[in-house]
Amino acid sequence: MSRVPGPRSGLVFGFAAYGLWGLLPLYWALLDHVDALEVLANRIVWSLVTVALIVAFTRRLTHLRGLGVRTYALLGLAGVIVTVNWATFIWAVSQGRVIETSLGYFINPLVTVLVAVIVLRERLRRVQWLAVGIAGIAVVVLTVNYGQLPWIGLTLALTFSFYSLIKKKIQVPAVGSVALETAAVFPFALGLLIFWQFNGDAALGRFNLGTDLLLIGTGVVTALPLLLFAGAARRASLTTLGLMQYLGPSIAFVLGITVFNEEVPAVRFVGFGLVWTALAILTTDALHHRRQRHGSLELDHARTTAG
Repeated sequence: MSRVPGPRSGLVFGFAAYGLWGLLPLYWALLDHVDALEVLANRIVWSLVTVALIVAFTRRLTHLRGLGVRTYALLGLAGVIVTVNWATFIWAVSQGRVIETSLGYFINPLVTVLVAVIVLRERLRRVQWLAVGIAGIAVVVLTVNYGQLPWIGLTLALTFSFYSLIKKKIQVPAVGSVALETAAVFPFALGLLIFWQFNGDAALGRFNLGTDLLLIGTGVVTALPLLLFAGAARRASLTTLGLMQYLGPSIAFVLGITVFNEEVPAVRFVGFGLVWTALAILTTDALHHRRQRHGSLELDHARTTAG
């Protein structure tokens, strides 16, 4: 049987990765009888076990040696940031606020643009500022509707944006990076689990076999989408991945309405509509800018060849 061509397999891996991320609320909902902090601690511990086994099996341990103190420090910081992201997400699902988590990943590209301006001193085009401005109006509308800042969505967007910024700077392979990130917070998570176990409060072994398997499986549901995403990143273009990133929050949004029966007032739909409008503008501008840049490179190449 012939191998699946690179671009097509990239789409398959990408859809699988973002699809699994979108379906994660269903998994965390199965553990809503376990305290969110304990679910988080289990996720950290079992994620490290899972990725450590993968690193050992693929013999990539040597890739993690000699990275330098700065890289290890940045990975440690990334571990803390992604822990805050995981904690917020798990807690939100346990509180029946799945739609708010989808908001976080919808506005993430817009927050990333702002982070690039503030941290990297990048300059935005007018259309990009328009998209950011519309997103700002959306946050105001949602704040009025919620009666407070949509802090769940903003926390998820900010933490993931800074996490992505760190990952972009260090360029460490996905599995090895997750291994070092989780290793940074592993002692605290393990300490909590041991403390609860000695006090007889630990969920592991207290409820039933299904709960035990779900807690242990948190490592797999964390590592599997990352592996699939790594495969997609090697095979699909950045433009394709950029468009596919909306699949996860779209699935979560639909789940929030259909499965979790969350109420979405009309005003909230207006806020989300503004976010989607801003995303459409930002994506269209990025595609147009990419085509222009690609056309300029081809023209320069033609001139060079002719010369």
